[in-house]
Amino acid sequence: MIERMKALVREKGFCVMATVSGEGPHCSLMSYAVDDDCRDVYMITDRQTKKYRNLTGNGTVSLLVDSRGEDPGTGEIQALTMNGDFRKIESADESKAALERLLKRHPRLKPLADKPGVEVFAIRIRSFQLLEGISDSYFAVVD
Repeated sequence: MIERMKALVREKGFCVMATVSGEGPHCSLMSYAVDDDCRDVYMITDRQTKKYRNLTGNGTVSLLVDSRGEDPGTGEIQALTMNGDFRKIESADESKAALERLLKRHPRLKPLADKPGVEVFAIRIRSFQLLEGISDSYFAVVD
């Protein structure tokens, strides 16, 4: 089942990222790319955003990837929740590789990537929960 979950992550390129601060939850629509084993999800943002302040203040994150908009006649929407932790990328080599993955998947991010004050970061995934349809749910902890 975990391979089906990872396949959905690899297939998609957008997610909703939920962060939290003392003010409460905050959701952001994000473009992403993943490493080969779907353990790290890479994203980019300006350091001046609320989401970045939330990430650095409380690194607990929830990501939602779903299949809305695909063949609406089937009624079998998949929703995958990934829980994980914000990880600042310290290595210049890893940062460069993560940015290359992001730009290969989402070339439209190039103008953002070229701005000063922008940072590539990772979410280290701890668990997956897949909902298929309205009642079939599967949970997996990442080793």
